[in-house]
Amino acid sequence: METPILHFHPLSSCCQKVLIAADVLGVTLDARLLNLGDPVERAAFRALWPLGKMPLLVEQGTPIGETSIIIEHLQLHHAAAGTWLIPPDPAQALAVRFWDRFCDFYVMTPMQALTAALLQPDGQGDAQATAAARATLLNSHALLDRQLAGRRWLTGEAFTLADCAAAPALFYAVAYVPVPEAHAALSAYMERLMAHVAVAAVIDAARPWFKYFPGRAGLARRYYDPEA
Repeated sequence: METPILHFHPLSSCCQKVLIAADVLGVTLDARLLNLGDPVERAAFRALWPLGKMPLLVEQGTPIGETSIIIEHLQLHHAAAGTWLIPPDPAQALAVRFWDRFCDFYVMTPMQALTAALLQPDGQGDAQATAAARATLLNSHALLDRQLAGRRWLTGEAFTLADCAAAPALFYAVAYVPVPEAHAALSAYMERLMAHVAVAAVIDAARPWFKYFPGRAGLARRYYDPEA
């Protein structure tokens, strides 16, 4: 069987989500760095995947998009024996899928909105949209803190798809909106999350690219030191 191809960039939070999952599932990928800033590469990628979004998995010539679908595909067809990120129990799987969606929609999406705002020319950003994104992140921090009370990982004792989504989303989000001191459960979870072997490996691989992250001023110095 051919090794699945993953078109990705190490700085992308969406790509990081898939890379973390592949590591946990024990899946080998043919990871191909994608430079959408290059017109030739961008055109070739859009010919393959008209939506033009990464990551993109290509399995025996068939493109598979969207992070959660990619990860479920890897679990169904390539995961090492006995490994899973979406539990076999339907009720538990539903909870995992909910928190995966929560992290994508209410942590990663507002984080990306704040990133996009920084890329706008001076004076052209939407102050109202920026304020709304920050408010969404603060609310998400509070909900995650409540969910994590008494739990090691987002849905219990097992590291799941939900944690794959949370890791890159929170890593970049806290650069804009730090976790309030009152949210001790979320802060402790963040430390566990960043120490997880698969997460740490992906973050480490992205280090050379953090200088291009628009919100880099808010990254912890252990990850990015502008004077180094």
